[in-house]
Amino acid sequence: MDSSILRQPRQFAVHVLNGLSIGILVALIPGALLGELAKALLPYVSGAQHVLDATTLAMRLLPMVIGVAVAMQFKVTPIATTSIGLATVVGSGVATRADATFVFVGTGDVINAGLTAAVATAIVLLIGERFKTYTVLIMPTILIVGAGGIGVLTYPFVTRITTAIGHVISDFTALQPVLMGILIAITFSVLIVSPLSTVGIATAISLSGVAAGAANLGVCAAGFGLAIAGWQANSRGTSIAHFLGSPKIQMANFIRNPLMILPVMCSAAILGALAGMLGIQGTPFSAGFGMSGLIGPINALHLMSGGWTLFNMTFVLGLFIFLPVILCLVFHLLFRRFRPWMSAEPYRLDFE
Repeated sequence: MDSSILRQPRQFAVHVLNGLSIGILVALIPGALLGELAKALLPYVSGAQHVLDATTLAMRLLPMVIGVAVAMQFKVTPIATTSIGLATVVGSGVATRADATFVFVGTGDVINAGLTAAVATAIVLLIGERFKTYTVLIMPTILIVGAGGIGVLTYPFVTRITTAIGHVISDFTALQPVLMGILIAITFSVLIVSPLSTVGIATAISLSGVAAGAANLGVCAAGFGLAIAGWQANSRGTSIAHFLGSPKIQMANFIRNPLMILPVMCSAAILGALAGMLGIQGTPFSAGFGMSGLIGPINALHLMSGGWTLFNMTFVLGLFIFLPVILCLVFHLLFRRFRPWMSAEPYRLDFE
């Protein structure tokens, strides 16, 4: 275990954020993809209950998955990895005491889970191999009681902050759905190519309703916009990966040249305004995915009046696919015409 990374706060934070993102994706994608569908099929298909139970249980275990994913970023030992996972559960707030039992509710506070995992990992790196053969006895105890205890202490304060942010966004979205739709879509179109996790942020602040719908459309704008902008410079498979996978593959290019995102932001602004006007919705667990796994459009369909009607499916298909493609093409050509430096080269990706 290399403790030198503790002297590199930025790199340490990046590792924690990467682990946080992986944990969120692993634990929440099954529920985001199948949860609402299973609920709809429950009266007709008996097996739907198993799908619902399995995906719900996976969401409840999100803090454990986050802890393990963060630990794996630092390549610590199996004992340390599982101890960090357990400490994260303790500090996440996912379990509440009810008489002589614990009840698991929700997913806990994602930000506090990440904070607890970071503290536990820092303790592991500081301890190193000092306990030698006694590690299996001492390490889990220190992390579960110590790091987990720190998480328990910070939980009320972190939760108040994240809840307040969620309420402010929700209130402003209700008052000014179009304006907030624009701001959220633009924000998420940029966040998706930054080191930060759109899913982590959306989950942490409980982004829901129209705000979540706008966030998904912003991510769609980034996926299609970056694919179109780099179409001449990248292979077809790489281009398609922008919207079927994640636009985050452009992160290194974006950090080198932030202006490359300008056409995407313009497309996102229009899509976000439409989300506000048309009432396109999402959930805290679907916001930030965009087209990845079709999670954005599937959840928008679930939450639309009438559900999976032919009209709704056609409408969502147009809003999440065809309109972003058209808007991104238009803004790409406009920027290319009036800003010649917006060539395909800044979007080039080389995975060889």
